[in-house]
Amino acid sequence: MGSALLSEFGTEIVIPICAVIGIVFSLVQWYLVSLVKLSPDQGGCSPRNNKNNGFNESLVEEEEGINDQNVVVKCAEIQNAISEGATSFLFTEYQYVGIFMVAFAVLIFVFLGSVEGFITKSRPCSYNKEKMCKPALATAIFSTISFLFGAVTSVVSGFLVMKIATYANTRTTLEARKGVGKAFITAFRSGAVMDFLLAANGLLVLYITINLFKLYYGDDWEGLFEAITGYGLGGSSMALFGRVGGGIYTKAADVGADLVGKGTFQKMIPEILLKLNQLIISTALMTVGIAIVTWTCLPSSFTIFNFGTQKVVKNWQLFLCVAIGLWAGLIIGFVTEYYTSNAYSPVQDVADSCRTGAATNVIFGLALGYKSVIIPIFAIAIAIFVSFTFAAMYGIAVAALGMLNTIATGLAIDAYGPICDNAGGIAEMAEMSHRIRERTDALDAAGNTTAAIGKGFAIGSAALVSLALFGAFVSRASISTVDVLTPEVFIGLIVGAMLPYWFSAMTMKSVGSAALKMVEEVRRQFNTIPGLMEGLARPDYATCVKISTDASIKEMIPPGALVMLTPLIVGIFFGVETLSGVLAGALVSGVQIAISASNTGGAWDNAKKYIEAGALEHARTLGPKGSEPHKAAVIGDTIGDPLKDTSGLSLNILIKLMAVESLVFAPFFATHGGILFKIF
Repeated sequence: MGSALLSEFGTEIVIPICAVIGIVFSLVQWYLVSLVKLSPDQGGCSPRNNKNNGFNESLVEEEEGINDQNVVVKCAEIQNAISEGATSFLFTEYQYVGIFMVAFAVLIFVFLGSVEGFITKSRPCSYNKEKMCKPALATAIFSTISFLFGAVTSVVSGFLVMKIATYANTRTTLEARKGVGKAFITAFRSGAVMDFLLAANGLLVLYITINLFKLYYGDDWEGLFEAITGYGLGGSSMALFGRVGGGIYTKAADVGADLVGKGTFQKMIPEILLKLNQLIISTALMTVGIAIVTWTCLPSSFTIFNFGTQKVVKNWQLFLCVAIGLWAGLIIGFVTEYYTSNAYSPVQDVADSCRTGAATNVIFGLALGYKSVIIPIFAIAIAIFVSFTFAAMYGIAVAALGMLNTIATGLAIDAYGPICDNAGGIAEMAEMSHRIRERTDALDAAGNTTAAIGKGFAIGSAALVSLALFGAFVSRASISTVDVLTPEVFIGLIVGAMLPYWFSAMTMKSVGSAALKMVEEVRRQFNTIPGLMEGLARPDYATCVKISTDASIKEMIPPGALVMLTPLIVGIFFGVETLSGVLAGALVSGVQIAISASNTGGAWDNAKKYIEAGALEHARTLGPKGSEPHKAAVIGDTIGDPLKDTSGLSLNILIKLMAVESLVFAPFFATHGGILFKIF
């Protein structure tokens, strides 16, 4: 086995250096965004306005309404209201997830500690019986600690994202007065702040956690990484509650506004197409970076432990595993853009189907979503086959890492969408001019596509990560083979394939129920508050926020419980073989439902905006706003909201969370699980 060019210490120090660089970069972007002031004396102008923020002159139109101080005041008031509502929701949600966090931490300790009766004696290592590893009780303690670390990291990350987003929304609106380019760069920089900060923060905390645990574990790598899986469980579980609760919270308001007739809560149009240049450049640069890291930080060949056998892997094989995951992610991004951008025929066909009403719009939209699954699944399948051929399950794991290599840029593209969406709503609520609304809505339309691209990356990487975790679970649970012809495995396969449908049904119905309450409240306010319909009175925002908050908190519990309890129930009562079937079924079904739901919702949204914009002759034949085709498009958009922003958004976490939870509890399930099969 050849040695790496870079020393072990040099390789280790690269990780925190990269994390620190990411944090510094995000802080620089934060400073640039903060130059857009929310004070009347500044008029929302940046000292760097004359430099166009690095954008081409063709994107920057004449400044409009720069000296309108009333607009700045209104925008500041709206931002305060948004920030207060979001903060109130998060603090309420965190009270509930905090209780869950503590309860589940106790569960982890009790279950894993009981595997060997809470004894403190060392045990033979599974990969080398002559070597002694730390006791199971140590795994229980450190798994619990790492779970709490992961959960806290996720909670803090969620809070930071909310603060940054609400900080950026209004600044993007104000910059739109000076042109599309100014607004775009503010929104994209804000997305970069969020995602470089979160990616770097997560990496740094994980690095610190591993090195702290090494002080106890020493060279017991098996025990160390068994304990560290709790970090992923904590982060993913908090993320699930955040996505489900947050999705219900926002879509209750969005769907409710669509149903009641948005009035002062309206959104609009596209004819800007946001290219994937940032993602392409990132992918190309990362390919070169991976090659450098592979040849400098890894030995020329090394041995991996593969289900009881030793496999020799060369560094160039590992490079290809990472690279194929990286480029498979880019393919998924391009396919997503094609099926969700109104610059291409699929979305235009959906818009054209609105001529004959909402029914054909729904049919075309569903067909588009199903069709959009084909190429991404082939890309994922090829990545799995090639990476497994080169490096077994470890190859699949690093292929997932490859797909996540551009995570900072991918998430920045993803976060850009909601910022532009909210900027458009703020522009209308502040009664800004029609031209400014056109600019924010153009960015919003592009944002629907970028958000779908981000979800595509998340879903694709979730498939690879979940498969790698599945392999780790099979190994840790000492399962010799997963045979679908055995009834124990097959019943798990069928049930697992059903779970994403059950989860989606629960989350979509939750959005519908919450939206109904929101519609009733908005109608009540229009009927009881004099001057509200004419825009002369201030709506009762607090009551609307309370409705969304209460509904989201109440409705997020059942889907979360479904995901968290399923592995525990199946593992305890039916055993590890049945649980392996459940994980495989949920993975296969969940990935495809998630891609379809995300792309269908994005296509319906952009089909509506395509008609509203009227930028092309074809679009003008379907409009204007309020026409019968437009009404049909609004119905499709309303149906698509919970699909893309609640159910589809959360499914990638579902398949990852079930896999990592099963991995954490695998020793307990292998020792004490399968109660029913033991009885009968």
